Amino acid sequence: MSLSASALIKDNHVEAAGSVSGAFESVRHTFPDIDIEIEVDTLEQLREILEHQPDLVLLDNMSPAQCAEAVALVAGRCKLEASGGISLGNAKAYAASGVDYIAIGALTHSAPVLDIGLDLKAEI
Repeated sequence: MSLSASALIKDNHVEAAGSVSGAFESVRHTFPDIDIEIEVDTLEQLREILEHQPDLVLLDNMSPAQCAEAVALVAGRCKLEASGGISLGNAKAYAASGVDYIAIGALTHSAPVLDIGLDLKAEI
């Protein structure tokens, strides 16, 4: 699998296309055979995109309660990923919502530094 195997439609793409449906249909038309993940900011956007049968929907900055509502709304028609504002401290609540995937940016952008030095020493 490579970066060309799927497409990720983010909020800026949705804004440029005018709607989640417009962004999704543009990508689907151009690349009919790839998996598409699309970011939604609201449950209304989720309802709109479901008729287009996305492979994966990224629920951006939604609470665990909103994610649970999204899971019920989707009812297995596509995979759901929770993202935005998720930390190791609240990940369990997101997992309990029933989403398929959880993105925790803190694993990379907030990781503590480990200072490791490797000194070479010539042996005689």
